[in-house]
Amino acid sequence: MIKTALISVSDKTGIIEFAQELVKRGVKIISTGGTHKALEGAGIEVIGISDVTGFPECLDGRVKTLHPKIHAGLLSVRSNPEHMAQIKELGVDTIDMVVVNLYPFKKTISKPGVELEEAIENIDIGGPSMLRSAAKNYAGVVVLTDPGDYETVLKEWDETGDVTYDTRFYLANKVFEHTSYYDTMIAAYMNKQRNDYSLKNTLTLTFEKVQDMRYGENPHQKAAFYREISDIPCSLVAAKQLHGKELSYNNINDANAALEILREFNDTGKAAVVAIKHANPCGVAVADTIFEAYTRAYEADPVSIFGGIVAANREIDADTAKAISSIFLEIVIAPSYTQEALDIIQAKKNIRILELPEIATDAPANVLEMKKVLGGLLVQDADRQLVADGDMANVKTVTKAAPTDAQMETMLFGMKIAKHTKSNAIVLVKDNCTVGIGPGQTNRVGALEIAIRMAGDKAKGSILASDAFFPFSDCVEAAHAAGIEAIVQPGGSIRDQDSIDACDKYGIPMVFTGARHFKH
Repeated sequence: MIKTALISVSDKTGIIEFAQELVKRGVKIISTGGTHKALEGAGIEVIGISDVTGFPECLDGRVKTLHPKIHAGLLSVRSNPEHMAQIKELGVDTIDMVVVNLYPFKKTISKPGVELEEAIENIDIGGPSMLRSAAKNYAGVVVLTDPGDYETVLKEWDETGDVTYDTRFYLANKVFEHTSYYDTMIAAYMNKQRNDYSLKNTLTLTFEKVQDMRYGENPHQKAAFYREISDIPCSLVAAKQLHGKELSYNNINDANAALEILREFNDTGKAAVVAIKHANPCGVAVADTIFEAYTRAYEADPVSIFGGIVAANREIDADTAKAISSIFLEIVIAPSYTQEALDIIQAKKNIRILELPEIATDAPANVLEMKKVLGGLLVQDADRQLVADGDMANVKTVTKAAPTDAQMETMLFGMKIAKHTKSNAIVLVKDNCTVGIGPGQTNRVGALEIAIRMAGDKAKGSILASDAFFPFSDCVEAAHAAGIEAIVQPGGSIRDQDSIDACDKYGIPMVFTGARHFKH
């Protein structure tokens, strides 16, 4: 039976009304600090924490509830006669309900320019201690961290005369999720302050749900979308949806792939457009205007782009909007839209329009990539380098024929796309635009054959970029037959010479970057 409740909340949503309902049911209220003042100001009779402990709050409020009279009242097992006799002898009363949520650490560290000292002062100590004590003894103590649970508890109490065991267990479980989230957030903040992004012996992560999804990759799979605690302004979670249906699981996965490729062109000073289908690029172009970039990306593969996703690094104007609206696309992402462009695209009911002002901002350098496998988690640094060690001095011409400056520039353009295309990947590029892409094949010759077929006549005079080495001459033979004029690849095979000799036979320049870009 609930006779005494201890209430100390940072988030005071609904707390006055909840406390009033508790009082109506004959519950005695203990409280601290700002919560005590709020309840007392609402005319609710409240017992101060110091009146219970017989010890004053001290150290600027750092020590209030860390006292045996509080934790013995929480942790005593009601069905244990020895426990009950002992607390009676010690003059300790049981506490049957704890309503606590924690100092706003996330809100504090989210403020611009917050100092470490302020963040540290907003680490709650007493709150998590009380929550953990109450949750450990959930059979005897109802513990609440979420204002959304107040009504549920009151309703069940009225219907059954108490709070059921199942609900107590659920609320206790929720406590440990909450304190785990809180502590992980603090640890992540401290790692960031120390610039420590190492792969540690233990990995603790915490995310917040953005939305439940209708389904996952397929209709029979449940799914949800979560975000990291720290804001990354160029990430998809920062985008504002202006129009269209809710994003799906596949939408989010594909849109993220589009943004990853788009960021490769942040340093070009030009307009860039990326078209994505099933997490692979199907058209990428860089040009002086966004309309030209979109048109060239579309023309690179007008079949695959249908039902795909388009990301642009410049404002969408009316001409580009008209071109976009002429086909079916799932999503358009851009930093902004003219009003006329927005009106044009919004005329299509189902297209999702996302606005991401910081779309051209580089992602943090120390982002980790994760992939869940059954029973484990794969974690790695993001693939941030294009060539070995990010140093162009490591890029080597390995053939007798050397590429021109223009060819070298196009090679790097192609490699930027190849690194984001599923392996095995071959990308054919020409004039700052893709002309043929062969993604995700079990052998490299197959990937090249697809890229050449997709390019058609455009393969002539194009440059081939490969995400990894090809140790045999077969790819060079196929490239020569298609009229491809230069090749860029990582190199590193013990049979590199076979490819080099084949290139020398046909006078094809080939460059090694020293950096492989497998993407699985």
